[in-house]
Amino acid sequence: MTGPLRRVRALPLRSRLALLVATAVAAAVAAVAVACWFVTREQLEGQLDSTLRNSTVDKEYLADLYDYCTSTAKAPPRPYTAMTVQLIDAQGTVCIAPGASALPVTGADLAVVNRQREEVLHSETDTDGVKMRVFTYQVTVTPAGPAKPRIPIGVSVARPQSEINDPLSTLAWVLLLVGGIGVIGAGAAGLWVARSGLRPVDELTEAVEHVARTEDLTVRIPAEGEDEIARLSRSFNSMTASLATSRDRQAQLIADAGHELRTPLTSLRTNIELLARSDETGRAIPPDDRRALMSSVKAQMTELAALIGDLQELARPDAAQPGPLQVVALHDITRAALHRARLRGPELTITEDLAPWYVRAEAAALERAIVNVLDNAVKFSPSHGTIDVVLHRGRLTVRDHGPGIPADELPHVFERFWRSPSARQLPGSGLGLSIVARTVQQSGGDIALTPAEGGGTEAVISLPGAPQPPPDAARE
Repeated sequence: MTGPLRRVRALPLRSRLALLVATAVAAAVAAVAVACWFVTREQLEGQLDSTLRNSTVDKEYLADLYDYCTSTAKAPPRPYTAMTVQLIDAQGTVCIAPGASALPVTGADLAVVNRQREEVLHSETDTDGVKMRVFTYQVTVTPAGPAKPRIPIGVSVARPQSEINDPLSTLAWVLLLVGGIGVIGAGAAGLWVARSGLRPVDELTEAVEHVARTEDLTVRIPAEGEDEIARLSRSFNSMTASLATSRDRQAQLIADAGHELRTPLTSLRTNIELLARSDETGRAIPPDDRRALMSSVKAQMTELAALIGDLQELARPDAAQPGPLQVVALHDITRAALHRARLRGPELTITEDLAPWYVRAEAAALERAIVNVLDNAVKFSPSHGTIDVVLHRGRLTVRDHGPGIPADELPHVFERFWRSPSARQLPGSGLGLSIVARTVQQSGGDIALTPAEGGGTEAVISLPGAPQPPPDAARE
């Protein structure tokens, strides 16, 4: 069975469907044909038995036939040519008309003659080898001559079973022919239906092969209806659209990253070339200019390292999937981020009002996000300015007193590499707020930047949680 099954599985899908349809139809036709043949046989046998039971043989003919068999009387003519008539006496002696084939006498026939049974039906083969259906019953005959007593005898009436077998044989051939035509027609219809039904699958296959060959993600398959093929087509269209969007974003990310890397690399190359030319020519750069060059190189290296770090953060394989979430103290994380912010802006005054709040998040990622928000506040705050940080019931507010963000630029602040025209001269990659937004969203929260009253910008991070850690926090 393994070999045929393996060969069937190797066939194309439409051929397998057509084969399955033909097999199912063949099984159904075979079952119907066999049932029809057996029912017809039962009906024909019943009709033949009924015909034999209703056969009436003239008693005068029976008496003449009995006289012929027991004396020298002349054989009577055979008025019943369509069936065989045979007489049986109590000793089992058979009496039959000349030229007819005798039937064997059974114990059941003798039981009828001896009045032990009323009648009997059975099948026998006559002396010519013809299968006959035999009906035996009892009668009494009066032989010719004076004062002859009435004699009980058995009469066997038989008809050839070919009256049943020949129509059954014809019916079998007809059923076989019609069934064969039906199976062939069902196979052809199944192949046509399979081809019609799988046409959308062929289109989908061609589209997939086209995408694999040309990498053209603009291919779309018409999806009509609500069946499985339409759902598969819509899923394919959604997949190609998502892949196209992902590829466009990737190309945009590479282009933006190249653009952002060009500026620090160009500045860094210029400064290094100036230092190298000074060493090659032996003309010393004035100390103040050399210190300025070295400070510029250091600043460009710092900016380049920050940009590469942000790109690595965005390009992490698990960037789209958050790390294991644990119950963490948002107030403690914010306090640690504030310590780092004070180091970066020692001349600034940073106030804090942190109420306890516990959230489920990735601690390291959440701390990086809060540090980025505070870095922006430090960067845009005026010298000796103030930054107010408040945490109340999961709402973390960072307010600076800088120049603020124009209203028309607020919708773009969370886009990758977007930087306000007024901030192009400041260090930064334009990726910080994008990373912040992704981290906060992965923790189930949201972030918004709005103009603050009296000037400056207010960043609000809202995270779901509770003022007390849950009972299972210790186990985590």
